[in-house]
Amino acid sequence: MAVRLFKLRDVPDDEAEDVRLLLSEHDISFYETHAGGFGIGTPAIWLHDDDKQDQARTLIDEYQQRRSVEQQAEYERLKTEGEQMTFFDRFRQHPVMVIVLLLFSLFILY
Repeated sequence: MAVRLFKLRDVPDDEAEDVRLLLSEHDISFYETHAGGFGIGTPAIWLHDDDKQDQARTLIDEYQQRRSVEQQAEYERLKTEGEQMTFFDRFRQHPVMVIVLLLFSLFILY
């Protein structure tokens, strides 16, 4: 029976690719589903059968722990070097989008 292993909604492309490679390297058979044309489907990585579910879950959990540590270290490095994206940096890059989102947020609060 197919088992959903890893949801792909809002997952960065590099992380999704790393998970695919990790499963392939360990000979774990999987397939993907996409969100579809209207974006209402479930983008995910599924196992063909649940025999290797525990092994795959362990591999992904270990990978995500390593990635979390790496991403936190990268964030701290950018922060100490002053290269971390701030609100004002985003405003300078996309002023119209920031204003629209702020107005929308104020409308919701109202």
